[in-house]
Amino acid sequence: MAELAGLEDPKAREVNERHGDDHGVNLGKLRALAKRLKTQQELARRLWETEDTAAKLLATLICRPKAFERDELDTMLRTARTPKVQDWLVNYVVKKSPHCEELRQAWFTDPDPVVASAGWALTTERVAKKPEGLDPAGLLDIIEADMKDAPDRLQWAMNHCLAQIGIDHPEHRTRAIDIGERLQVLKDYPTSPGCTSPFAPVWISEMVRRRHDKPGA
Repeated sequence: MAELAGLEDPKAREVNERHGDDHGVNLGKLRALAKRLKTQQELARRLWETEDTAAKLLATLICRPKAFERDELDTMLRTARTPKVQDWLVNYVVKKSPHCEELRQAWFTDPDPVVASAGWALTTERVAKKPEGLDPAGLLDIIEADMKDAPDRLQWAMNHCLAQIGIDHPEHRTRAIDIGERLQVLKDYPTSPGCTSPFAPVWISEMVRRRHDKPGA
């Protein structure tokens, strides 16, 4: 904890707080610390039990994902508190857990929009990597009905799923683009030069273009 406190940078905290993350540790330095510590499950648990965001982030990097029980991961998500911690927990821990699919299904319909957003993030992963058993048309039905008025984090996750369906499933691409055009979600989101807009029609078209432009595509 003392070492994490020593990595605190007021300017980094100012930037992070704009995104809802209450820490000021440079993530590159945090990853370097995790690399030095290597896997330490008990230390990871103790770090997670603190109320410190940087400590929780470090915990996701040094833990053993398969060592957590299903209910433990559910509780961790509900107490993660900040967007970055929730994101790292889902991507670095839950996705590597044997309980991933069970949690995906449970979280997908959770009344808490932040928990539901984790369910959608895991669903997007399956759309891209393991679509067998999913119903893309049914997912598009839900997105079409609910995304426009969804809370920010849930809306972002649903929009990512919309784009992923359009990118990876040509048979649903026209409908995915049409839904994005009609709902206009994230159309005016500020995008840095060289980055792709999160507006689904633009995102889908750009990623499909890149795939076609690859040698051998």
